[in-house]
Amino acid sequence: MRPFAGEVTPALEAQVAEAWMSVLGQADAVADDICLSLLEKDAEFYERTGPEFQVDVRASTREHIRRGIEAMAGVANATHLTAELWRETGRRRARQGIPMELVLNAYTLGTRVLWEALLAQGARDNVEEQVLLVAGQQVWSALDVQNAVFIEAYRRESVRLHRRDLHRQQSTLDALAEGRGANPDFATEAREVLGIGSEMAVACVVAPYDGSLDEPLIAPTDRLERHGLISHWHVRGGLYFGLLAGDHLPRDADLVALLAPFATGRAAVASSPDGVAGFATAFQLAARATDTLPIGSPAVAAVSQRLPEVLLAGHPEVAALLVRETVAPILAQPAHVADTLRQTLAALLEHDGSAKHAAEALYCHRNTVIYRAKQIEELTGRSLSDPRDKLLLSLGLLAAPG
Repeated sequence: MRPFAGEVTPALEAQVAEAWMSVLGQADAVADDICLSLLEKDAEFYERTGPEFQVDVRASTREHIRRGIEAMAGVANATHLTAELWRETGRRRARQGIPMELVLNAYTLGTRVLWEALLAQGARDNVEEQVLLVAGQQVWSALDVQNAVFIEAYRRESVRLHRRDLHRQQSTLDALAEGRGANPDFATEAREVLGIGSEMAVACVVAPYDGSLDEPLIAPTDRLERHGLISHWHVRGGLYFGLLAGDHLPRDADLVALLAPFATGRAAVASSPDGVAGFATAFQLAARATDTLPIGSPAVAAVSQRLPEVLLAGHPEVAALLVRETVAPILAQPAHVADTLRQTLAALLEHDGSAKHAAEALYCHRNTVIYRAKQIEELTGRSLSDPRDKLLLSLGLLAAPG
């Protein structure tokens, strides 16, 4: 369509308004033609959304076309009503989760069909070309304004919905960490809010977090999504934690491998065999496991790989007693002696009491290890050949400070 280059006089405006009024009686028919084209063009989408949405689209299209014609025909207050219709449509489509692009394409199609209807009516009424040119510029300019109003309303509503959903998700995560997942009714609600299927396996990831800009895990959601896993993240009481779910949740060790490259601090993973019902237990175990990891270097560990440490971290009074009953006499020696005996004990326990293999690990003579082993047994009163004593000494080393 070539642009109209002349002056738009009041008389010409009146003729344009009259041309638009001539198609007002066809408004519903034009709208129905648009709907048929939309249903044919995006058949798969409209089949998924169901008949109720199709009825909604038909009614909305009829209202759009009628009000649009009235606005361009200069009907009193029609322009304001039309703009408000576009805003409300933007808000409603955002709430319905309809893709913005789909609506914008529908607007373009609707404008073209309406323009063609005007041309056809103009041919029957012998409307002057300049009138049709001005009307054409008018309707296509209106499309730009319509799109801008719709997009702004759609985006504002999307942001509002996102904030509301995020708040609801975070409140749900808080409740699960507190143990409310054990309530069957709440568990059902939680799965709905978080988009978790009833048969999905669940795990928890926890990392200490001081609120700085650097989170302990860098953008884990995207990496997990690529492996078919849903994840939701939240901060609670100085802990950054996430709920992970999937139809085929990897083993803890595999989750550790997935997350480790993106760790900037300490983090731990714990599976929840009971799904959301057991999430609080997984949360507590993972939180304890982070306390057993060395401070100062990034690390991700599975609770299942650090069970003794987690047990001791959960019972500090038992850990203190264990140290007193096992390795405390070693720790009481002068620093260099204590360090040597501690390393020797660790090597002996790691190699099942073998002086030969412990000596190889320590780069010293076998007789030296045997001598140190006797010192350890005398100081602790424990036998390195007794299974129970070896277990207690192993736990004592884990519980010992430093």
